Amino acid sequence: MLLALFRFLAWLPLPVLHGVGRLSGVIIYLCPGSYRRRLQNNARQAGYPDAGFARRAAAETGAMIMETPKVWLHTRQCLEKTHSDDDGVVRAALTEGRGILYLTPHLGCFEITARYLLQHGPITVMYRPPRQAFLEPVMEQARNMSGLKAVPATLQGVREFVRALKRGEAVGMLPDQVPGSGDGVWAPFFGKQALTMTLAGRLARQTGVAVILTAGERLSSGKGWRIHYVRLPEPLPADPQALATAINSAMEQLIRRFPQQYLWSYNRYKIPKDAPPRPADTLS
Repeated sequence: MLLALFRFLAWLPLPVLHGVGRLSGVIIYLCPGSYRRRLQNNARQAGYPDAGFARRAAAETGAMIMETPKVWLHTRQCLEKTHSDDDGVVRAALTEGRGILYLTPHLGCFEITARYLLQHGPITVMYRPPRQAFLEPVMEQARNMSGLKAVPATLQGVREFVRALKRGEAVGMLPDQVPGSGDGVWAPFFGKQALTMTLAGRLARQTGVAVILTAGERLSSGKGWRIHYVRLPEPLPADPQALATAINSAMEQLIRRFPQQYLWSYNRYKIPKDAPPRPADTLS
């Protein structure tokens, strides 16, 4: 039943999906509750206090949700609407022949980026299994395609990442998820301390690969997506906290290119029960 709904949504034109999604996003935002408060607080922390910005961000979240079935099930059609003005960043890294770690934050259409990057070779991406078990079969079917392999965020998934990188291939993961027990350090994110994963940094240091942050900007009027890149400067810091700070800084740089498309409602500043003591913020 769910797959049938996804197929119906994927059949609709992209401008319709984006329009319905943006309207739905604004309607949900207008309802008082924790979602609205968190979106406003996180956007304000990053320097976007305007109420209009928050509404636009909520609208883009709705567009992101509605476009996902089309990206999953009509990939070729979506790739025809996808381009990048700075593919040279990737081509330069590929000439080094040492693999690439792509870090894709909750920005724009993060489902289109890995599919676009397939033009440069196979890529393995990491995901967290959905909380709703009934979504797992749909996600598994949609995210696994020729050249694109999805692995769970488990020890086995990490091993597959390392194997792919040692083969000189590419891997991709979300760098702004709140990490699990023992896999995070405190690092500033838009001036506020956020528990930041160390897995990305450990993988990069262990395998010596290039690290590129990437995101797919959603274009207006259903025109498609533009892929952006920010390469992490080298040499990478050896200290895990310093490396996490560098990744967060690069992520901020990327987000500020089209900030209304970041998922500001995500609980990025969550403090897990087993987290180490939280240091003072870098900004008031």
